Amino acid sequence: MSVVLATAVVAISLATPLASAAPVSEAGPPFPYADCLAATKAKGESASYGRWHCDQLVKKGYVVPPNR
Repeated sequence: MSVVLATAVVAISLATPLASAAPVSEAGPPFPYADCLAATKAKGESASYGRWHCDQLVKKGYVVPPNR
């Protein structure tokens, strides 16, 4: 019985990294700044807080900086 359990644990541990290595979708970061502002507005954030939030995401590389 313990051999079957050990085999199951090894099989699951080998399969888990393969499932998590799925390719990232083509619509991944960096996202447009306008889309970030629209998402913060839809989430209910104020305009000034939304700009601050998007600016923080620009610093992290998740959002493309706006053309100012």
